[in-house]
Amino acid sequence: MSGPNGMLYGGDEIGALVFDPGHHSLRVGYAQEDTPKADIPAVIGVGPATHIPDAEEKVPDGNVTQSATKKDELRYYIDVTELHVPRPNMEVQTYMKDGQIDNWDLFEKMLDYCYSKVIRSPSEHHPALFTEAVWTTRPAREKLAELLFEKYQAPAFFLVKNAVLAAFANGKSTALVVDAGASQTSAIPVIDGYALTSAAARSPLGGDHLASQAKLLLANMHIHMLPLYSIQSKEVIRERERARYTPRVLPAGLTSSWQQYMLKRQYEDFVHTVAQVSEMVYDERTAASVPGVHYEFPGGYHQDFGPERFKLTECLFEQTLGAPHLGMC
Repeated sequence: MSGPNGMLYGGDEIGALVFDPGHHSLRVGYAQEDTPKADIPAVIGVGPATHIPDAEEKVPDGNVTQSATKKDELRYYIDVTELHVPRPNMEVQTYMKDGQIDNWDLFEKMLDYCYSKVIRSPSEHHPALFTEAVWTTRPAREKLAELLFEKYQAPAFFLVKNAVLAAFANGKSTALVVDAGASQTSAIPVIDGYALTSAAARSPLGGDHLASQAKLLLANMHIHMLPLYSIQSKEVIRERERARYTPRVLPAGLTSSWQQYMLKRQYEDFVHTVAQVSEMVYDERTAASVPGVHYEFPGGYHQDFGPERFKLTECLFEQTLGAPHLGMC
């Protein structure tokens, strides 16, 4: 797509940017590179400003998006270095819902951060490519195009289905793309580079559901998961011994949304480290023959996990999950 200047972009060395927003994180980087420059959590900390500057007062800008003015009196904390710091009255909010951008004000703060702190280059110098889900609505596309052209003055803008890019990345123009994300899993047929929206299907089971299953598994095993921020120090103990740690003194006024987010990150780390998908139909005796995985919890407690790590992922292959549970795109 061409911008207001009427120029068309088809080359490789034009400094184009790729934005890949998801429910768990946003990936951003240059089109010519193999990996993103940043993988930023898709949540933003929103808290009261400790100091409200005057309109003409200049304020420093770190990883904190300084939109604290006398008008809104809010400060936005983006990326792990700022988001993971315990702050009184800081709520954690996401700009994504059902695989689409839902809170445009928060998403603007994220784009501001991407251009100023990740790319470190004016937005008007870079064409932008955004990925989107196949069920993205037309008003959402129009809103994104309006934002990129009017606020960020992008010279060119293009939207592409993430399933199509996944197929192309594997050297296929025709494929059935199964995408297991944080909030849902989708199956999208791609024919000659075109995603068949009418034939796509999705399920509400994804990475977030695995984290919930991990929480249930550990509760049944009477293992208490502590958030990393709550531990000041811990002692070295033998396997399966009771944890011995010193709790950290935390500031008052920590919000439940922030505490739940940080605890969820611990369950996600457990899933990433321990969980494994069985190569065949789950059988407990076969799973027991596979070597276990050792995991140490933030409080110092540690043990091996065996067949239960295969059982954790079986919910994604539940055969009783019929058509009434699936949402057509």
